[in-house]
Amino acid sequence: MSISHDSVNRFLNRESYSGRDLYNEASSSLNLKGGTLSVDDSVLDKSYSQYMALVSHFWSGKHHRVVKGINLVTLYYTDSQGNHQPVNFRVVDKTEGKTKNDYFQDMLAEVLAWGLEPAFVIGDSWYSCVSNLKRIKNHQMGLLFALESNRLVSVEKGSWVQVQQLDISENGLVVWLKHFGVVRVFRTQLKDQLRHYISALPNDGQTSSFDAKAFTEQHDRHWQIEQYHRAIKQVGNIERFQVRSKGAIKNHLFAAICGFVQLQKLSFAAVINNCYSLQRNLFKDVIASFIETFIPNMIHLNPEFLPVVNA
Repeated sequence: MSISHDSVNRFLNRESYSGRDLYNEASSSLNLKGGTLSVDDSVLDKSYSQYMALVSHFWSGKHHRVVKGINLVTLYYTDSQGNHQPVNFRVVDKTEGKTKNDYFQDMLAEVLAWGLEPAFVIGDSWYSCVSNLKRIKNHQMGLLFALESNRLVSVEKGSWVQVQQLDISENGLVVWLKHFGVVRVFRTQLKDQLRHYISALPNDGQTSSFDAKAFTEQHDRHWQIEQYHRAIKQVGNIERFQVRSKGAIKNHLFAAICGFVQLQKLSFAAVINNCYSLQRNLFKDVIASFIETFIPNMIHLNPEFLPVVNA
């Protein structure tokens, strides 16, 4: 089956896909109640683009600096059986005047209206502003977010300290987060860097009983969205396109994400081990076929070794 360049170009410029289309595609393979919803964003590198819509300068965790690219924000859901899929997305458009936190709140309201019922919402420190935390708590969901080390908390009423100054045990420490309420603080260490996280459940009693085991379980689930970001770049080729208009770019991103969704479904059904194994096997067949047809006619390219002769 051959697909022309023009037909692909017409498709990308004609259609108009949204986060709801992605949710409809992914939700059929998930248990929509009681799972964990993660939020994160990733920058798609477009260092050399000149006239492409949606390209701007964003901070990249990969490069550890501001780079030129497209910023993709995703809500990623892991259900109670361990199956996981992206369920909503946005492309940051600076002309809209919205922050990533605005996009997150819009996307969260959408997936809840569509029928998703997560028990937990997880994110990094960028999304741990008070308005996000209150929005989640108002929906009677648990939360686990990374926290900047200078955020103020109170152990004793009337006394505020930075979270980095606390003495925190393995099972965390119950404190009062300024402008929010009761949370449990956890501390982890990655190499030489200390990281802080806060958890809060629908009532203070549940927050107090949220221990190290529960923290580790939820924290590990957030890693799925990091693997998703890597897969859509390395396997889904989400960064590889040459269209310029907003609509065409969003449709390409949607198609790449849907490709990941379909690979996940094949993995759930045990048809493939994972998306990377499918890619490797595909290239193995292509390379083997090339060698079988090319090498027999190129005997003259094989090196000929002469026996060693003593002088």
